[in-house]
Amino acid sequence: MRTPLWTPSEERKRNANITRIIDEVNARHRLNLASYSDLYDWSVNQIPDFWAEVWDFADIKASKHYDKVVEDPSKFPGAKWFPGAKLNFAENLLRYRDDQIAFIFKGETQTSKRMTYAELYDSVARLAKSLKESGVGVGDRVVGYMPNLIETVIAMLAAASLGATWSSCATDIGPGAAIERLGQVQPKAMITADGYFYKGKRFDTLEHAAEVARGIPSLQKVIVVSYTREKPDISQIPNAVHYDEFLAKEGNLEIRYEQLPFDHPQYIMFSSGTTGKPKCLVQGAGGVLINHLKELILHTDLKRTDTIMYITSCSWMMWNWLVSSLAVGATIVLYDGNPNYPDPGAMWKLIQDEKITIFGCSASYIHFLKKEGMSPGKDYDLSSLREISQTGSPLSTDGFDYVYSDIKTDLHFNSISGGTDINGCFAAGSPISPVFAGELQSPALGMKIKSYDEKGHPILDEQGELVCEAPAPSMPLYFWNDPDVSKYHKAYFDVYPGVWRHGDYILIHGDTGGVTFYGRSDAVLKPSGVRIGTAEIYAQMENLPEIADSLAIGQNYQDDQRVILFVKLADGYSLTDELMDKIKKTLRENASPRHVPAVILETPDIPYTLNMKKVESAVTNILNGRAVTNKDALINPGSLGYYEEIVEQLK
Repeated sequence: MRTPLWTPSEERKRNANITRIIDEVNARHRLNLASYSDLYDWSVNQIPDFWAEVWDFADIKASKHYDKVVEDPSKFPGAKWFPGAKLNFAENLLRYRDDQIAFIFKGETQTSKRMTYAELYDSVARLAKSLKESGVGVGDRVVGYMPNLIETVIAMLAAASLGATWSSCATDIGPGAAIERLGQVQPKAMITADGYFYKGKRFDTLEHAAEVARGIPSLQKVIVVSYTREKPDISQIPNAVHYDEFLAKEGNLEIRYEQLPFDHPQYIMFSSGTTGKPKCLVQGAGGVLINHLKELILHTDLKRTDTIMYITSCSWMMWNWLVSSLAVGATIVLYDGNPNYPDPGAMWKLIQDEKITIFGCSASYIHFLKKEGMSPGKDYDLSSLREISQTGSPLSTDGFDYVYSDIKTDLHFNSISGGTDINGCFAAGSPISPVFAGELQSPALGMKIKSYDEKGHPILDEQGELVCEAPAPSMPLYFWNDPDVSKYHKAYFDVYPGVWRHGDYILIHGDTGGVTFYGRSDAVLKPSGVRIGTAEIYAQMENLPEIADSLAIGQNYQDDQRVILFVKLADGYSLTDELMDKIKKTLRENASPRHVPAVILETPDIPYTLNMKKVESAVTNILNGRAVTNKDALINPGSLGYYEEIVEQLK
């Protein structure tokens, strides 16, 4: 077995939430579970018992207890979780009403705001009263077109308290993309803001908000938060009212939480939309709640004394995940803006100043820091920081090494991966287990995942398709506007009947039990029929100082597939023959001869989704003569122009 980068101390293991649940499971079921892997095996072999334990351990608040944990678990899709239970999502997140800080908001311009749990409860109560009086009730949809503000969370909680379903996207996406997402669910009310800040510039979004409001005829109320200036003119927005004026004036209001079934729709999430119109994934209140609490309490080891932050926006499921930390009573730091403004030390100064204990970021953020030669551990006081959580795309082994060499030697590096689809993780961290470079520590508890070869057989120590062989509570209830469930079935169950195929390419390590991710399987390269994950190429490119970013694409060519590598060069470099030779040599020696691209081209830009994931599929479609159906799903749609221009010469 390889040497771990980090091994938890005995004290850390002893104090971990996961150690407590192991003790409780052992006592209740007369078992002798002794490790994370023991607990995991039990969790996927005794699925109803496991989720019943999580219900109790997370102290789910319900006005009516469930009749059974799961009805017909062999029905996949379609298993019904915790039938008979009645609860409210917002009530579970607002269980604390004291003077501990619930939120610290930091804007890029150093705007700062704090809110206690008592103040949060009061704000939610006032907004819920006003929403109810304007006609919002059980089953209605309330949406956010918002920056990452405290008011965004207040609106979600107020809607949830009334039994309305929440959906959101950030104001940095264009009105067309917002209408395409939010318009599908026919919302009754929308909360939005007057603008946002990015890289020190103020962006006015009132015109965008007006366009979105005009484009969604179902909207009866648009609530506008003043963020970038005092009370702007909102007369151009249909049915608009200022947030401060809309909020009920009374204090000491009690929230009357609607008590609803476990599978009452809480969130409508959107797929990235890079291969077509974004899918609307409807997720149940209880399913999201119990899964988030499992991941936060057990995998993240979140406690009431923690201060947690994730670089995210309300377009990404990590926002929903982060907000569920309220149910643990922790302090949440919300950041809005560019995480590298005014310089790449911005987040580390924030961690130092606010004593953040758990910090979440993407692989691309860590790779950026590494390229910039940053050593946050030397330049900032990171004594409070005990965990970094990382997701979004696969992180290279060098990225793992960098975390421990340049950020902090003693921290739990918790690399996680799952998806918007399940509002959670298929693979995650264990605070009582060692961390190995390039590996997520384990499959997540209760997630019966495997790696399948092309014939549908489980494999170890070889790359294959990520599948999940059993249902889990946070899987979508259904897709919006999919009455015969055909879209849902096609998305996950068409390849392996009765088994969820997620669309990621992974390797499960037989010796450590860890999982390495290689990128989306629809972006898997197959030169001469041999499957290659694009992450293996990107990992090598990240080590070359000349290259700022890269994109590897498979192009159908002469009855085979050839790999084309697009490189975005760092400032001051050009794509010379010498650099091309260096790229090929690096891939040949550190990956394999099959990883060496047939063609290397310089690109001005690489497309990314709104969630900051590279979009291989759009460029693959262009190079293979297929249409790109949804450019609005990209944060930089103009980047596709270059690929459309060169497609002829690549034929």
